[in-house]
Amino acid sequence: MMDNTEFIALSDFCESHDITSTFVIELQEYGLLQVVKRNNDSYIPIQELPKAEKIVRLYLELDINLEGIEVIEHLLEKIHKMQQEITLLRNHLRLYE
Repeated sequence: MMDNTEFIALSDFCESHDITSTFVIELQEYGLLQVVKRNNDSYIPIQELPKAEKIVRLYLELDINLEGIEVIEHLLEKIHKMQQEITLLRNHLRLYE
């Protein structure tokens, strides 16, 4: 049995953001969002909500297509990894100060 506190129903997310479930499934196909299927119902993990909402804003408010969103997400991920690496390197440098 699935703990519903860890997921939001895809239908609820789509209704509250005025989007179609087809759009969210496309996001999943692009590898941009995780969707879990249980008992013929689809759910979005709670930890994916900030990312899902950001993607919806990019799509609806800025009119960025899925390919553009994919590029943006890839670049943001690279920036995040580089920031982590910089932090690690700064911490190593502090050892020699």
